[in-house]
Amino acid sequence: MDSDQETLSGIDTESETLDLDTLETHLWGAADILRGSIDAADYKNYIFGILFLKRINDRFEEETEEMSEKHDIPEDIVKTDRDLHDEFWVPERARWSHISAQESDIGATLNKALEAVEDENDVIADRVLTSVDFNDKDRLSDATLDELVTHFSKHRYRNEDLVDPDIFGRAYEYLIRQFADDAGKKGGEFYTPREIVQLLVECVDPEPGDRVYDPACGSGGMLIYSAQHVEEEGGDRDDISLYGQEKNLNTWAIGQMNVLLHELQDADIAKGDTIRTPKFVTEHDELEPFDRVVANPPWNQKSWNKEWVEENEPYNRFPHGLPPKNRGDWAWIQLMIASLSETGKAGIVMDNGVLFRSRSEKKIRKPVLEADLIEAVIALPENLFYNTSSPGCILIMNKDKPAERKDKVQFIYAEDQTLRESGVQIFEELSNQNQLTQDGVAYLAETHLTGREEEHHSRLVDMEEIEENDWSLSVPRYVDTTEPEEPIDVSEKLREIDELETKRRNTKEELQQYMEELEYQ
Repeated sequence: MDSDQETLSGIDTESETLDLDTLETHLWGAADILRGSIDAADYKNYIFGILFLKRINDRFEEETEEMSEKHDIPEDIVKTDRDLHDEFWVPERARWSHISAQESDIGATLNKALEAVEDENDVIADRVLTSVDFNDKDRLSDATLDELVTHFSKHRYRNEDLVDPDIFGRAYEYLIRQFADDAGKKGGEFYTPREIVQLLVECVDPEPGDRVYDPACGSGGMLIYSAQHVEEEGGDRDDISLYGQEKNLNTWAIGQMNVLLHELQDADIAKGDTIRTPKFVTEHDELEPFDRVVANPPWNQKSWNKEWVEENEPYNRFPHGLPPKNRGDWAWIQLMIASLSETGKAGIVMDNGVLFRSRSEKKIRKPVLEADLIEAVIALPENLFYNTSSPGCILIMNKDKPAERKDKVQFIYAEDQTLRESGVQIFEELSNQNQLTQDGVAYLAETHLTGREEEHHSRLVDMEEIEENDWSLSVPRYVDTTEPEEPIDVSEKLREIDELETKRRNTKEELQQYMEELEYQ
């Protein structure tokens, strides 16, 4: 690196206030540097790690200046006293000035820096930052890493430099979305579009004091939005407790960094297989109860550990039976029901097949309905997700339905682009896929929360009618989704008939004339 570069002293070359567009462009530029060196699906792991490292370095420098001024202590002293730092402690070998000064073995320097941050900060532990290897010289040369570090040195990521305090979280979401586009199914496995997350959380409506759990939390989006929802409703995001579990190591690490960048340090993101080893259990070896459960678990999961459950299940999470071994949807749904408190509510994104498939899945669906646990079914538009064009649905489960919804299920049909009665646009067609509009999200959530019924869109259906339909939850069985026939203007049709009759007479007369001219008898 250039010896005269300002980053050697820990000062960045550009310190203008960062808006979201600028930050998104800058972070996507980092992906361009990595193209050709690693697979697109792996960009996130490297970029998120170095972004996190740069962010906490800049925040450390900012906090150093603040504490120096507050206590009238020289900055070099503040940098050696960790008791003067409320947030992350950054040891010397992890400081950006040290990293940016390296000309060789940059990958090893980054690995050691990330390891040092983990060792010195209890809130980051258990391989959150060290889940990837920057010192893989076959994939990442010193030249590539030098360019990457130089690229991240172009901006400061201090709080004072950010237009929006949540800008890093939003940039994370942008990058995850872009990686899903760029890497196809592999990149999109853990990403749920923001608008669907928003709709689901609005429907379950977490409140201050709630314990919120996502058993398949991926990058943590549903937990983060749950905290934001409480804040938007006038509460404090610190008044909600967040818990998640994720099996994939790299995705789990991203989820950890994501909640930390959203300044949700108390969120508890556990690592492991939720079906085989749920992490949130009491000292009496029972499942911890949660006020809200939110999730987009794997759809139609093959090899979901059915054999293990049949032999080992210790928590009675599947009282209504087990789905096929190559389709774990109803295992996930029952797992989430079992994790609810007695007054708990869950929102689950699922493949539409759970609504109507027969045989073993119907045998589970029927008793769940009979127990009056399903409050609503929302049929989503097609092509909203990155890894499938299937429309999907949202199931709202509730162990404490209000009196007016007892023994009823609300069906909401959201597959019409524009609602016929209200005229609200539910989704818009983008270049590659569809996206729920903000008006659509708000209207759908309000429809659920208020129990609004609207022709061709939503109905509250008695359980008797569902039983008559053989326990199917297919939304078009209960909501008229057929296209209306064009109204017939009778007078206009009569006029057209008169015109046709006149043309017929004229044609007949012309034909008669031709025959006479030809003397045809």
